[in-house]
Amino acid sequence: MSAVEQYARAHLVTDSSEGHRAVPVVLRYDPEADPHTVRIGLPGSHDRAFARQLLEQGLRAPTTVGDVHVWPCGRVQTVVEFHEREGVTVIQFDASALIRFLRRTHATATAVTR
Repeated sequence: MSAVEQYARAHLVTDSSEGHRAVPVVLRYDPEADPHTVRIGLPGSHDRAFARQLLEQGLRAPTTVGDVHVWPCGRVQTVVEFHEREGVTVIQFDASALIRFLRRTHATATAVTR
């Protein structure tokens, strides 16, 4: 199987009294289905899909494509923000988890093209 699935903990940022809430997140990549797309799965919701390149660029500088915004937050955090009809979902990750995931996606994509 060439798909990548990585579990991580992230913080779901809300404007309620909860503030930041730690949640389990699943990062997914399937180069056979779409080699340019990554997915983030949050508990109790559908996967959100967006360009892998957006995630890569957002680790270094604020980047936006459509309704997805990604930007570095300090030296060790990265924020992914989804604007949807129902509202905005803001997820804060340790950048190291995203970097590890992206390395795995590149290794998998390279193996698939051989």
